[in-house]
Amino acid sequence: MSLAAQSCENAHYGNSSGCSFPAPSLWTFIFKPWAHVGMDLNKPMLLSVICMVLIVVFFWGAFAKPKVRKPGKLQLIGEMGLDFVRRGVARDMIGKEGDRYVPYLVSLFFFVWLMNLMAIIPFAQFPVTSVIAFPAGLALTVWVTYMVLTFKRNGFVGGIKNLCVPPDVPLPIYFILTPVEFISNIFFRPFTLAVRLFGNMFAGHLMIVMFSAASWYLLSPSIGALYSGASFVMTIVLTAFELAIQALQAYIFVMLTASYIGQALSEEH
Repeated sequence: MSLAAQSCENAHYGNSSGCSFPAPSLWTFIFKPWAHVGMDLNKPMLLSVICMVLIVVFFWGAFAKPKVRKPGKLQLIGEMGLDFVRRGVARDMIGKEGDRYVPYLVSLFFFVWLMNLMAIIPFAQFPVTSVIAFPAGLALTVWVTYMVLTFKRNGFVGGIKNLCVPPDVPLPIYFILTPVEFISNIFFRPFTLAVRLFGNMFAGHLMIVMFSAASWYLLSPSIGALYSGASFVMTIVLTAFELAIQALQAYIFVMLTASYIGQALSEEH
């Protein structure tokens, strides 16, 4: 299904009036449920399950029977991804204990990245993370991990100190900085982690849908063909740009996760 047709179908689901030109709107991100299996099953949910299955199958195939001397191509690709997260994220942001959290960070990175990539996959053509529930759910798991590690490593009093009391600050400043640190670490961090990913994927998909629809509906044997061609070129440019943004947002999400874990394990903070 094309992006224009998808926008039209979603507009009808949202009771939008007419569909001569389905202008991108909120309804572009709301899908009619396909089935009810304890909950409504729709396209974003199905895509998220597909992403999960693909990741499990890939890493299972890559490392089920690893070879040291002559690793297969699948194993080499898996090792490259694993080493990228281990060296570029876990060890840099967490330190010597970072290797313990590599499986979690690798899973998180590839899951977010693959859900982002769904925006440019034929027939999918939708970034799962542009639905706020998915980034919020992932951010919640990060926040729970952050809190558990903080209090497990430092105890209750030490955990509160880790979260709210920065070191080497003049005593009067603590009266201002402690509440700010508390609100930032407890509430703002999971909120910004989710909204950053959601906002970038939402905006990128909206722009691609807008120019895709314009390149189709402006096509005519008149001056409209020029506008249609320009819109089509913009669609290609934005799609290429989104490829970079999708990988970057996955990296930022995992890098921030690692930094929170690093702070939770820090005894100096």
